[in-house]
Amino acid sequence: METPRSPFSYTYTPSVPEILGKLGCTLAISTFQTGKVILISANGPEKLVMLPRTFERAMGMALEGELLAIASKYELTVLMNAPSLAGNYPKQPGTYDALFVPRASFYTGDLDIHDIALTPRGLITVNTRFSCLALVGEHYSFAPVWQPPFVTALTPDDRCHLNGLAMMNGEPRFVTALGRTDSGGAWRDGMAGGGILMDVSSNEILASDLPMPHSPLYENGKLYLLLSATGEVVRLDLASGMIEPIIRVPAFVRGLDKYGDFLFVGLSKIRESNAAYKDLPIAKEDPFCGVAIIHEPSGQLVGQIRYEGEVKELYGVKVLPGMQRPGILNTASEFSSLAVTTPTNAWWAIAKDDES
Repeated sequence: METPRSPFSYTYTPSVPEILGKLGCTLAISTFQTGKVILISANGPEKLVMLPRTFERAMGMALEGELLAIASKYELTVLMNAPSLAGNYPKQPGTYDALFVPRASFYTGDLDIHDIALTPRGLITVNTRFSCLALVGEHYSFAPVWQPPFVTALTPDDRCHLNGLAMMNGEPRFVTALGRTDSGGAWRDGMAGGGILMDVSSNEILASDLPMPHSPLYENGKLYLLLSATGEVVRLDLASGMIEPIIRVPAFVRGLDKYGDFLFVGLSKIRESNAAYKDLPIAKEDPFCGVAIIHEPSGQLVGQIRYEGEVKELYGVKVLPGMQRPGILNTASEFSSLAVTTPTNAWWAIAKDDES
């Protein structure tokens, strides 16, 4: 199916709304190149609806219960689902079954935050600029909690392009980086095949010589990984260290989530502004931007969304389970200041003229 031409025009296979409908979920994608978070929901058994919201240079996203965190250019925004506000959202009453409302923003400065996680300790981020995992909170721009042992200084020069984070039992466990390097930008020389996967708990390098690894995901005893330079979706056997291919798709893969038997994979075009990307193996495949849905047990591509307009690169893909038509507000929305919630109630405040 095809939508009318617009900056966010797209096509999709008929299976996509069917799959989302049966799973009862919505997809959230972050498009840092166009500065949007887009919610993708089924609108009946045959149509999709997309809801874009502006978050400047949106990248990593994390969902924990009713909390959604989004990393953008200089800040981290935490939103809370307020379903009691959704049904009577003033602009579109009777439309949404969930509504994410901003509740906190942390102004981090330019850390080039990639993946993030909501944990019992707080917001843990992949601080790519400083080559570390870090906590973000109200006291500092960040507080480092782990750094690869081969990185010898905490400096803002992106020494290994640490990018991906997978959680295990509520704690950071696996990370990806584009190089085992220790000087500013040194990873660029071998980025097409010098990537690594590390175990945070042991500092062990589990796999090396990887073609631009991104988006590690640990789920039910399995570790999934995207090899962006070759378009491969793979599984890593933690016992043997062997990498098992699941599928190869004709795009720069980045952004991964799993729900039920399905993997949802972000697809991007090759970055034209960077000449080094033109030499990647996937560049020969005429890559496109969108989302691929993979049936994980069989490794088959069962659905696909393809953007035809200005959206060229995705960063994150997140499944919002149990939400068939959620809404989302950013801090620039007038309605975010009118949303008032307590542990037991929620109201839309009425804007009043200044009577003073």
